[in-house]
Amino acid sequence: MRKLLFRQTWLGITAGLLGGLVHAGLLITLIGAAAVADLGGTDSPGRGLAVHLTLSAMMGVAYAWLFRPPSERYPESLMGGWVFGLAWWMLIALNLIPILTGKGPQWQVEQVVPLFSGFVGYLLQGAVIGLGYHIFSDLAQYRFGALDEPMEKLAPPQVQHRVVILGGGFAGVSTAQHLERLFEKDAGISITLISKTNHLLFTPMLSEIAAGGVEPRHISTALRAFFHRTQVIRGEVDMVDFGERLVTLAAEEQSAGVSVSFDHLVLALGALPNFFGMRGVEKQAHTFKSLEDATELRNHVIEMLERADAETHPERRKAQLTFVVAGGGFAGAELVGGLNDFVRGSRWFYSNVMPEDVSLILVHSGDRIMPELSAGLAQYACEKLKVRGVTFKLGARVQDAVPGSVTLSNGEIIRAETLVWTAGNSPNPLVRELGVPVDERGAVKTERTLAVTGHCNVWALGDCACVVDSRTGRRCPPTAQHALRQAGTVAHNIRAVLQGRETKAFSYRPLGSFVLLGYQTACAEICALKFSGLLAWWLWRTIYLFKLPSLEKKIRVALDWTVDLFFPRDIVQTMSFRGETKRIRAKPIIV
Repeated sequence: MRKLLFRQTWLGITAGLLGGLVHAGLLITLIGAAAVADLGGTDSPGRGLAVHLTLSAMMGVAYAWLFRPPSERYPESLMGGWVFGLAWWMLIALNLIPILTGKGPQWQVEQVVPLFSGFVGYLLQGAVIGLGYHIFSDLAQYRFGALDEPMEKLAPPQVQHRVVILGGGFAGVSTAQHLERLFEKDAGISITLISKTNHLLFTPMLSEIAAGGVEPRHISTALRAFFHRTQVIRGEVDMVDFGERLVTLAAEEQSAGVSVSFDHLVLALGALPNFFGMRGVEKQAHTFKSLEDATELRNHVIEMLERADAETHPERRKAQLTFVVAGGGFAGAELVGGLNDFVRGSRWFYSNVMPEDVSLILVHSGDRIMPELSAGLAQYACEKLKVRGVTFKLGARVQDAVPGSVTLSNGEIIRAETLVWTAGNSPNPLVRELGVPVDERGAVKTERTLAVTGHCNVWALGDCACVVDSRTGRRCPPTAQHALRQAGTVAHNIRAVLQGRETKAFSYRPLGSFVLLGYQTACAEICALKFSGLLAWWLWRTIYLFKLPSLEKKIRVALDWTVDLFFPRDIVQTMSFRGETKRIRAKPIIV
């Protein structure tokens, strides 16, 4: 292991220096030696080159550690290095060097434009590092041999145990991935994932779709792209027979229902919006859970801007430009911040839309937004959003809604054509129909090992389950962080049962949390450290960019964000709203 790390470090340094020399050579050729001095943040080209090459060597080592082992294909290494070069440019050129030279972070458009030549250079440097590291790794392996043992090929499958996972969200997909790794050399285990949709949505960036920051398909990845041996079935669960150990899918027009047998069943069915019996709110509100929800909301907001630009009656125009978001948690705060930027940033396309006509209102039942954050950061977030034009209605709930108005629990009536509901979710109602034990919220009751109470070899996790952390004794919040760690525990315990070993209880200490408040502003808590403002925004973008599931999606989102630095948001509608607006609500996603 030490030899492998040693080799990776030196190969990273070599690739980094090569990329740094190519970058410097390009600037000297096109601009002159003075550009190299600026690159290192000094007045001397020699010192600038030394600083630049030192940072380039560090860049190469960072790449080697983050992307080991290199991809099997050179184009993927090239693109991976390109994305890494973009992130490094943001870190070094826009933050580190300006801060060290007393200029401060360079994030305004007029500050970024003069750095465009460096931006191109860092992209080239990252591409050279990615490709160079891959080539050097192959040469080192050819000359000195591999330092890790080759992976044995899987034998032809002889299925002895069948694991079926219901749900294609973070919990279900991560469980299947963990099982694939744990049973990598065991061909006797078959893994099947059943999902209503054929993609995984990267929900942390959902507000970016509604705000026009990224394209919808750029944060959703086909489920089949995650797996090597997991069978993916797109379908809707009709029933589960625990006696016969069968999952039956709903029949389609073209075919009868399909039955899938299981030895172990994993329930990862997620949650759906909960309107608490308020029929008017359910009928009028836009939900914000799926790719379709975010896309529809963005198109609806653009429609309101289009109508308001042609509206002559001031009260009707004011209602069209009033957007109410119910729920002051992470989802609601991120959404209202993104929509505020999108609406106000798009206003210059519409000459008849005045700043005083636009109103973004966040309604929250608590005395402060985002109770998951510390009081200081929550207050900072509230103040930042207020400065940007967001209005808060705290200590109140949305009680009713009719076309054109929203009624609050304190009796206040808000004239608004747009209501977005993020104020409550409940476990997927399918779990009640399955006959498994549920709590008062409808969540599956589980033991601390995530086994479903009263059922053998049935497991539950994620938003549909009532999971208690064995460390704190408290119920786990319905977050992606917890779902991903619960997936590892479920996979471990399934293997333990199959091997006759003892299962383990779930326990997880969260590393931190992020919340995006709009352009160049965010809040973050990481390992008890608190960040806010531009640094937190940069951390949010950098960390979530690297957490995106595939290299292709990383590149596409990075391109979206790069374009966003130089151009206004796109206001093209992708669906028609002619005549009376009638929302077509999709059937609830059951699997």
